[in-house]
Formats: sequence, structure tokens, C-alpha cells
Amino acid sequence: MVDLVMQDILGTPAILVGLFALIGLLVQKKNSGDVVSGTLKTIMGFVILGAGANVLVQSLDQFSSMFDEAFAVSGVIPNNEAIVALAQESFGTETAMIMLFGMVVNIILARATPFKYIFLTGHHTMFMACMIAVILTTGGLTGVPMVITGSIILGSLMVLSPAMLQPFTRKITGSDDFAVGHFGSIGYFVSAWVGKAVGKNSKSTEDIKVPKSLGFLRDTSVSVSLTMVILFFVVAGFAGPAFIESELSGGQNFLVFSFMQGLTFAAGVYIILAGVRMLLGEIVPAFKGIADKVVPNAKPALDAPAVFPFASNAVIIGFLASFFAGLVSMMFLPLLGLSVIVPGLVPHFFTGAAAGVFGNATGGRKGAILGAMANGVMISFLPALLLPVLGSLGFEGTTFGDADFGLVGIVLGNLINSISSNVMMILSILVVLAILFLIGWKTKANENNKDKEAA
Repeated sequence: MVDLVMQDILGTPAILVGLFALIGLLVQKKNSGDVVSGTLKTIMGFVILGAGANVLVQSLDQFSSMFDEAFAVSGVIPNNEAIVALAQESFGTETAMIMLFGMVVNIILARATPFKYIFLTGHHTMFMACMIAVILTTGGLTGVPMVITGSIILGSLMVLSPAMLQPFTRKITGSDDFAVGHFGSIGYFVSAWVGKAVGKNSKSTEDIKVPKSLGFLRDTSVSVSLTMVILFFVVAGFAGPAFIESELSGGQNFLVFSFMQGLTFAAGVYIILAGVRMLLGEIVPAFKGIADKVVPNAKPALDAPAVFPFASNAVIIGFLASFFAGLVSMMFLPLLGLSVIVPGLVPHFFTGAAAGVFGNATGGRKGAILGAMANGVMISFLPALLLPVLGSLGFEGTTFGDADFGLVGIVLGNLINSISSNVMMILSILVVLAILFLIGWKTKANENNKDKEAA
């Protein structure tokens, strides 16, 4: 009976996450139909996630073979959905445990500290939980200490990340109604500071008229398909038709094969996104329902696109600037002995666009362009430096794409490799408490200054 509960039920990530949704729905006193529907949809979301991973693996294997033949170097496509889907087979339970208890830590910290932020970007919560689980487990930390350490790190990031960006978010939105909860925040923070440094007297991007013909880039499925087909075509041209048709396609024309592989990758991403949407469509409301009861007046920390409507031109300009920086960075990576990070449209669009909005808020057009370019460089070099930290998962042809994953992963990986697991757990608790105390003290000091000025 114990084995049934611990291994077969709690050891199955899909069922574990489904139980969390079940508890959340019951706490909110939902009717029986909503409880059954929400629980089953959560479990199905995890199953769909795994199915999408299988489709992605097929396409990534073909791309890696073509890239190796063409350039004799390792080419990696950053995609959070892809790397998380691939990791679920080996780290699914650890990911689910850290995700669930990290949410609990978020609620506790929001209740007990000045940081009244509830992180509602569920897919990024899951992605960060996955990366933390991979690094801690690879570093030798397992069982309860791993879950405790990972949950504290995740829950702390879920309040510190929105808090760090909030002064700039207020500048963008003109209000304090919501925060940005997205693990590309280091890139947005740097972009805002770059804008502040270079954008004096620079006009806003919103004074520029951007062609409506570029609007299709906002459709993830279309943009991913287009990008991957172009990438496959370019790599196929360098690899040569002879190699592809004899080794990979079974005689199918190399261009037709490349076209279909590009669409296969996009289809895999679409399946994974569908699974994530179904999974989080039930988890996030359950989480928010619990949080609302425990942390009154908390600010919702929303996904990065929440700031897009405040500077729509900066969205396109930021994406293009970030993508350009990614292309330039791709040429320098092998010179430094690093894996080639192939710039993907998804990370460069979402994080580049948001970086453009933050850069524009502090430095107008110059801030949007140079701030987004700084983000593009970060999401090229940080994933390359992160790969060795991920252990065997770093050889799967994909990796985490956004800036926070790279920075947190590199720091966490080096810490876990240099100290013992127990010290790591204690250190993570002490560091989090110290950071919270310092930022809380600074926040309180700022509030006192404002009160004095008002008086």
C-alpha cells in the first residue's frame, strides 16, 4: 500500500499535479463537476506534454545531425517547452514537487514580507522548477532536502523577480495594479538600465508607425513555423542534398524534408503549448484562489505580454533588435569554445519584445533598441554557459532560453558542485532570508521617505 501511494501515485508527476488541482478546487468549494473536470484536465495536460516531447525529439535529432554535418559544431535551439518536456521522463516527480511547494513558499513570503506578489505565470513556474530539479539532482541533492531547497529557491524567485521590476513596471503602466511575473526579468532589468544610461532625450518608439504586415509575428505557431523552416533550409544548404537524402530523408528531396521537419518542430511546440495551457488552466486558478484567501490585496504578477499593449511599437522593435543580437552572438560563441546557440523566434520575440518595452520606458527609441540587444546577447551566452551545468540533459539539442534560467542555473550549479548538499540547503535558506531582510528594509525606508516628503 505504501509503495502504491509513494511510487505509483505520488511518483507519477501527472497524478501529483492533478492532486494539487483537486485540493485547490475543493478548498474553493467548487461544485463536483468543476472538481472532476479540473483534476482530469490537469492530468491530461501532463500527458499531452509528453506526447509533444516525442514529436520534438524527432525534429531535434534531424536538425542536430544536419547542423553537425554542415558546420562540425554543436548547434542548440533554446526552447523552454522543449527542454522541460524532455526532462519530464527523468525529473518529472522532482519538478512537480518543487513546483507545488514553491507555490506554497510564494504564498508564505507574500504573506510575511513586504513583497505582496503572487506569481501567476504558471508555465514559467514549471520551467524554473524543472531546471532547479535537474541541477540539484545532478549535483547530488535528492529526496526531502532537494525538495525543500528547490522550493525555497523557486518561491523566493517568484516574489523577488516581480519586486525587482516593479519600479519600471509602474513607469510603463502608470499604475501599481499588477506586476510582471516572468523569468526573463534579468534581461528586462538590464534593458531598463541600459535605456536609462543611453536614452537621454530619445523619443518614444510609439511615435513611429510600424507596418501592420509584421503583425503575423505575434502568432506563435506561424512565427515558430516560419523560423524553423528557414533555419532548416539554411542548414540543409550547408549540409548538402547528398548527405540529407542518403542519411536522413530516405531519398526524399532535401528541401521537402527540411520543410516538413521545420513544421514538425513547430507542431511539437504547439502540442506542448496545448498541454501546458490545459495543465495550467486549472492549476493557476486553484493557486490564485488559495492565495486570495491567505494574502489579501496581493498584486498579481502576470506574464510578460501584459506590458505589450503599453508600447506596441517597442514590441516589434525590441524583438528585431534582440534577434539581430542573437545572430551576431552566434558567430562569436564557437570562438570562445561554447556551443552555438541558434537564435529561436520564441525566446527572442517574447523576451526581446518585453525588453524593448522596458528599455523604451527609460530611454525611448535608443533604450528600446540597445536594451533589447543587451537582452539578445544575454539569452545567447547564458544558455551556452548553462549547458554543462545541466549534465546529460545538456546534450539533447535544446536548452532553457530566457535570461533568468541561465543566470540562476549557472550560479546554482556552481554552488551545488562546490559545497555539500546539507550546506546547500542551509545556505539557500540563509541567503533568501538575508535578501528579503535587506530589500524589505530598503522598501520600508523608501516608504518612510515618501511619507516625509508628503508631510
